Amino acid sequence: MDLNFIDHAKLEATWAYLAQFAVSQGLNCLAALAILLVGWWLSGRAARTLRNGLQHTHVDDTLRPMLASVAQWVVRVLTVVLVLSQFGVQTASIIAMLGAAGLAIGLALQGTLQNIAAGIMLVLLRPFRVGQYIDAQGVAGTVRETGLFMTELQTFDGVCLRVPNGKIWGSPIMNYSENPTRRMDIEVTVTFDSPIQAGLDALRAMLDGDKRLLETPRREVMVVRYTDRGVTLNARYWTSNDDFWSVQYEMFARLKRTLEEAGCRIAVPVQEVRVPEGDEREGNEGYRERIVVSGKPN
Repeated sequence: MDLNFIDHAKLEATWAYLAQFAVSQGLNCLAALAILLVGWWLSGRAARTLRNGLQHTHVDDTLRPMLASVAQWVVRVLTVVLVLSQFGVQTASIIAMLGAAGLAIGLALQGTLQNIAAGIMLVLLRPFRVGQYIDAQGVAGTVRETGLFMTELQTFDGVCLRVPNGKIWGSPIMNYSENPTRRMDIEVTVTFDSPIQAGLDALRAMLDGDKRLLETPRREVMVVRYTDRGVTLNARYWTSNDDFWSVQYEMFARLKRTLEEAGCRIAVPVQEVRVPEGDEREGNEGYRERIVVSGKPN
């Protein structure tokens, strides 16, 4: 190959252009990387600053995590726009690209977007707040945080439970902490030969002697039904939400003792089993029946 035909001027110009292009694009890549890192750091810093700043305001605890998440993602989206503009992408093109990407992502992540919409509705309508105990079709616990995608609960045994917002929003929500008072019904069945009126009086005296029970609505003691085992009595009372569990456990412990002191017997399931002894073919002689009641020979 004859090197004399090579235009050295064009070669040098091409090389200079490639070197300049590589330097400029390299600088753009470094600048874009720096913008991305700084923007991602600023998004986390903005979320933490907003969350801490809202603690000194009257903004509800349930709303603070949501606002912090929104601020974080707004900063991240702006960061991505700045990174793309660093490579010469026009703003109109960025908006069109974001629209197309948003449509594609929306179709691919319908469940995620549903969780975001459900989270916004949970924050706006406030069916529960941070610190309240809820049950949404088996998902139960104390609310710790309502985020943009998930709600964080703490179960009664201390386990952290994160549930998608869509699952909670699409379920009936039982809020056990919303009302200041709660009602409790304790039922117990006594045998038919028990002194029913004495048992009712004893239960009424037991309720009247506990100062933690509310006077209004009034306490009630009644016969609610007859069963094949005996008569079912019901003790009904109202108490504050804070005392509900402690009072319930204590009432369960005192109920049996109170009724027994009044002469009532707690009805238990009784099963009678006839067990043949000896040879049944011998007739009446040599054949007996051993009766077992409640698992104990009689």
